[in-house]
Amino acid sequence: MGGAEDTRTGTGGDRLGRADGTPPPGCPAHPGPPQQSGLPQPSPPSGEAAQAGEAAHAGEAPQPSTSSGAGPRIPQLRLDELLEELQWRIDAARGTRDRVHSLLEAVLAVGRELDLAQALHRIVEAAADLVDARYAALGVISADGHSLSQFLTVGLSPREIEEIGPQPTGRGILGELIRDPQPLRCPTLSEHPASVGFPPNHPPMHTFLGVPVRVRGEVFGNLYLTDKRGGLDFDADDEAVISTLAVAAGVAIDNARLYEEAQRQQRWLRASAEITRSLLSGAPRLEVVELIARRAREIAGAELADVSVALADPGERAEELTVEVALGGRPEARLGVTVPVDGTLSGAAYASGSPATSDELEHDERFPAGPRGRFTGLGPAVAVPLGTGGGFGRGVLLLARAHGQPPFTAEETGPLLGFADQAALALELAERRRDAEQLTLLEDRDRIARDLHDLAIQRLFATGMTLQSAGRLIESQSAADRVSRAVADLDETIKIIRSTIFGLRAHSEPDRGLRARATRAVGEAQATLGFAPRLSMEGLLDTDVPQELAEHVMAVLGEALSNAARHARASRVEVALRAAGGTVTLTVTDDGVGVPPSGRRSGLRNLAERAERAGGTFDLRPAEDGGTRLVWEAPLGV
Repeated sequence: MGGAEDTRTGTGGDRLGRADGTPPPGCPAHPGPPQQSGLPQPSPPSGEAAQAGEAAHAGEAPQPSTSSGAGPRIPQLRLDELLEELQWRIDAARGTRDRVHSLLEAVLAVGRELDLAQALHRIVEAAADLVDARYAALGVISADGHSLSQFLTVGLSPREIEEIGPQPTGRGILGELIRDPQPLRCPTLSEHPASVGFPPNHPPMHTFLGVPVRVRGEVFGNLYLTDKRGGLDFDADDEAVISTLAVAAGVAIDNARLYEEAQRQQRWLRASAEITRSLLSGAPRLEVVELIARRAREIAGAELADVSVALADPGERAEELTVEVALGGRPEARLGVTVPVDGTLSGAAYASGSPATSDELEHDERFPAGPRGRFTGLGPAVAVPLGTGGGFGRGVLLLARAHGQPPFTAEETGPLLGFADQAALALELAERRRDAEQLTLLEDRDRIARDLHDLAIQRLFATGMTLQSAGRLIESQSAADRVSRAVADLDETIKIIRSTIFGLRAHSEPDRGLRARATRAVGEAQATLGFAPRLSMEGLLDTDVPQELAEHVMAVLGEALSNAARHARASRVEVALRAAGGTVTLTVTDDGVGVPPSGRRSGLRNLAERAERAGGTFDLRPAEDGGTRLVWEAPLGV
């Protein structure tokens, strides 16, 4: 920096003497007698000359001599010039000392920050203060290495930033440092060949200084400074100071990154331990999956967290995914929504078995499928599959941040994959636990069915035979009729018991029997509703309801439960399925907001058309206590 000062002043380092004590050429040695030189040597001062010398020594201006014998005053003028230069150099040295102290303070202030966002902002502030710049910014280079992912500014008010619009992406002179990461000084921005001008409402800027910031040898971003106060240009000293700050900034950024990663790893470990405790304690599957989504959203700093499950058996490729857990944003617009695998970010992660990312989820043209508007205001997003061992995964965990937030990095995606594996383990354990409970239930049902068949039905049949035989011996006609009716009631009871036995055993074959299928559909609706619907069934559903009519009933039940989950915002849903009097009747009641006067009614038209094809009726009206009551009825003969 001293060399830079010599260049700026236009004087050599020998102006104040050489290091060996010899005077530079043309400069008299002090103290000592005058040396022989090309200049005339004055005689010792006397009289008025002496008084002038004393006045000069006292700092007073010498009075012109009237003596005609006074000698020349060239050495005195030379001394004044040297004293002025000495004072200037002292002032320059003090300025250099103050700048070095400021630089050291800035380095210490930047190095003390462990929060990455705070460290970046402190770096920009320190850069502006060190070179007295009106505006300063730090552009963080994106993962592709060709644009800016973040742009932090100092000197612009929030209103000015809002009026300027979207942050720079790395065009023009800002991109010049991305393409060639070397310090760049420019006295006039508009005259640089790479300049592309300013956007509307941008304040005018003239002088420019840019310096790259490297972290472990790789360019992390660039420091941009404009408009040095006082109308001055940025000089070599400014460049040296900012370059030094950039080195310290790289170390500080690396430390903040390491600290942030350590903190994040600690949070992931705590969350993993919490989830493991929930799994081992036997918590319900939906509760564990929701806990996983909540913790992932908190740790990753995401605005949205969704867990979608595959609508297929484990190991088989699904064509659709259903959102089972929706947190943040507008969850009512996503919960229970079924989206295709093709054309969605979650589907891309599911199909590939690896994380899929998007920089702008709302406007990403690669993923146009699914209902519009569910990702409004969302930018960077990542989707990770839930378990991929042995084929396709069981679902997908989707995280998304708001517009303007930094994208998900590889350091964040790595722990997220382990977290997603835990979610897959939760789903698998829940399925294994459910299978074990189902096996126990089926064993109990089989035992009950055997007892009903071997004991109850046989005894009822024997009782009926006894009554039928005794009826022939009764002489009173009215008494005989009563016995005959009792025998008929026993036969009807035997039929009901046999239907019950079939219903108990139908769970082992879930695709057969209306009773088992309806039970399964209502149980699966718990994931989308957030609570378990109440189910009641009556009559010979498995024996009296034809297969074609049963398909209509199941389609109507699925549509009714889906509508309740997506639109009703209900806290209670009741389902009643009854086969009696020659008809099958499905009633679904909720305590939600009811059916809006306007809106899509394609699903309701489908239900009415199904009732018409089956020769039945469809009725939808407000419930007595609020909400909606749906009644679908069809004759059993169809």
